[in-house]
Amino acid sequence: MEISKSDIIISLAGRDKGKFFYVIDVEEGYVLLADGRGRKLENPKRKKLKHVRRVSRTESRVADKILRGDKVLNSELRRDLAAFGQQFMSQNQGG
Repeated sequence: MEISKSDIIISLAGRDKGKFFYVIDVEEGYVLLADGRGRKLENPKRKKLKHVRRVSRTESRVADKILRGDKVLNSELRRDLAAFGQQFMSQNQGG
């Protein structure tokens, strides 16, 4: 499963294990991640590809802005990821 810019991923390792992030950019063997809270857009987390798993390719406004290179606010990332997290958890608990 190819990870690309604006995907939502879940961290598989490290102190941020289990958290959702937006992929801000993809480098050779690494992704740059931001969630708007612990990792802001100004200082994204650099993480190896093997330590993340793509959970969704979203069609949200925030994903479109990231793809186009438009300015995205940290609050937009937080709101989008919180909504996605609730939806993801309810789907995976059979409800």
